[in-house]
Amino acid sequence: MASNATDYIKHHLTFWNSAHETGGFWSLHIDTFSISLLLGFIFLAVFAGVARGASLDKPGRLQLFVEIVIDMVNTQVKEVFHAKSKVVGPLALTIFCWVFLMNFMDLFPVDLFPMIAQWIGFTFFGMEPHHVFLRVVPSADVNATFAMSLSVMILIIAFSIKAKGVGGYTKELLTAPFHASHPIGAIILAPVNFVFQMVELVAKPISLSLRLFGNMYSGELIFILIALLPIGAQWVLGAPWAIFHILIITLQAFVFMMLTIVYLSLAVEAH
Repeated sequence: MASNATDYIKHHLTFWNSAHETGGFWSLHIDTFSISLLLGFIFLAVFAGVARGASLDKPGRLQLFVEIVIDMVNTQVKEVFHAKSKVVGPLALTIFCWVFLMNFMDLFPVDLFPMIAQWIGFTFFGMEPHHVFLRVVPSADVNATFAMSLSVMILIIAFSIKAKGVGGYTKELLTAPFHASHPIGAIILAPVNFVFQMVELVAKPISLSLRLFGNMYSGELIFILIALLPIGAQWVLGAPWAIFHILIITLQAFVFMMLTIVYLSLAVEAH
């Protein structure tokens, strides 16, 4: 039973890799990429459909829900980001909804989509079921979370340069956090300041990615362990954990959005 349980866990934690079993730096997690892309299109389709059919007289439930989400995001942006930007609001909305949808995939039964993938692979392609892998929680893949956080880091640099100019941003990298009134002192402290600035810049995407990945990976693993229990125990333990996990997936999407807004706000503010 232990070996079966071990194989079950390994199978559910194995990605559908473009390089099959070899992996490699240039390989692609097809399940993470395709599901993330599909969820992104679902988000765009729902919000675009609501926008086209919006009604002031008789708004539907979906329209009201979308308006609540947009109002919540706009409130957070106005309270945290004090500069003017046409990008931050839509960016924050996209991050919150997209990350939430990625996290929400963790609430589906752990065997549902992998079994469908195995059936398709065996029926149409003659593949052995144990060679068919599918993980449906993109945010439980550190590659996905780190890619999103790297995008945020690029935006931080872009916003800093736009607000302060290349010269102003370069000066900030060399003169903060330690200042020196004497030119010689400024030259001596410049390498130290630059190292501190790089550490701060790199720490932001790392913390963003690992926080989201750690929470979602642990949640996915707990669902897999619950699936190994007898049916009765699955309901007793799985239902409360799923209800609690709804809070986790929403909170993690909100935290990722809020930290992105905070980092961009700090990028446009002068020291």
